[in-house]
Amino acid sequence: MQISGKVKLPKGKRVAVNIGCDFDAASVWLGAYKLFSPAYMSRGEFGAEVGTPRLLKLFDRYHIKTSWCIPGHTVDTHTDICKEIVAKGHEICHHGYAHESVTELSYDEEKAVMEKGLTALQSIGVTPRGYRSPDWDFSQNTLAILEEYGFRYDSSLMGNDFYPYRIRPVNVNLEKGNTYGPPSEILEIPVSWYLDDFPTQEHISDRGAEGLRSVHEVFDRWKSTFDYACNIEGASFVLTLHPQTSGRAHFIKELEQFIQYMESNGAWFTTLGEIYDTFEETSVGANKYFNNV
Repeated sequence: MQISGKVKLPKGKRVAVNIGCDFDAASVWLGAYKLFSPAYMSRGEFGAEVGTPRLLKLFDRYHIKTSWCIPGHTVDTHTDICKEIVAKGHEICHHGYAHESVTELSYDEEKAVMEKGLTALQSIGVTPRGYRSPDWDFSQNTLAILEEYGFRYDSSLMGNDFYPYRIRPVNVNLEKGNTYGPPSEILEIPVSWYLDDFPTQEHISDRGAEGLRSVHEVFDRWKSTFDYACNIEGASFVLTLHPQTSGRAHFIKELEQFIQYMESNGAWFTTLGEIYDTFEETSVGANKYFNNV
């Protein structure tokens, strides 16, 4: 059985809201899509030069501390803005080096990527406690590597929606049922493609991804999910933004309105690290906490 739990919320708050910014810049095009043209590089450049400063100003306006998952390639390419994110007190998590797909890597290759990403983050004064996998995927080696390097929490998997849980290694079988190993000490703070800006907004013509969907469609779904989370005890609501996406004028305008909505409805804006620090393990399924939904 999955070992999950709730978050201890400050008095008067209804739900823990984490805004996570995956500051991929050029690396998402290099690692995830294998696209190297100057046109795609310019989209990453927009994220660093325009989108990130806009988001930082927005978070300053509402006194929100957020979690930035930054590949080492971004640190090495856009060092000054990464240092500014750190200086403003936002949390920094490991996010690979060049947004590599870890499922394509051997154990030694994945460890080398881990080391390279850590070295880049250490160059701006960061030793991360948290990890987010590029492409939100794990290899059969990822969990063991995270344990070896002393990470305390991950935010890449989708085995729950509103409740953090202990990651279990899974043995995948085609001829019989899957089996699970013992739970890790590493806490999973789950993500969801439904709460990510990138899939509906980014046009990738070379891959047939239309993007360019209505931003109102996105925020209708986010609002509905947030409202559900407000009605269950000790829930976490984890958003994933990309500066080259959410930093666009039409999107950031709606994002500010959504922040205002969440703020007026009991949101505790917090980091992944604070969710980890206030996690209360229950050893029972999260359904115990479902009330009035």
